[in-house]
Amino acid sequence: MGGHLDPKSGVYLGDWGDLGCPTPQRITTYALSSNRQRPFAGAFHAAIFNTFRRSRAQFLYVVPPFVVAYAAMNWAIERNEYLNSKPGREAVGEE
Repeated sequence: MGGHLDPKSGVYLGDWGDLGCPTPQRITTYALSSNRQRPFAGAFHAAIFNTFRRSRAQFLYVVPPFVVAYAAMNWAIERNEYLNSKPGREAVGEE
């Protein structure tokens, strides 16, 4: 099979599968037996400390809204209990 000139691009295509690139030289391949790999090495240690670090960074974004929401809910519950009590109904003036 001989190569030919591509009429659209004007580039020599060469033989099938040969695009004119030189063969790769000095490619080093490393392999490790699956029996020697430790995919979860240090995963639990990293998970604990990474979770702590990431949580600490988000503390000021999460805790203040929850504190405000808890305070508002606590106030609303206490106010509701007061208004539904005998002194609360007398203070509002409803019978």
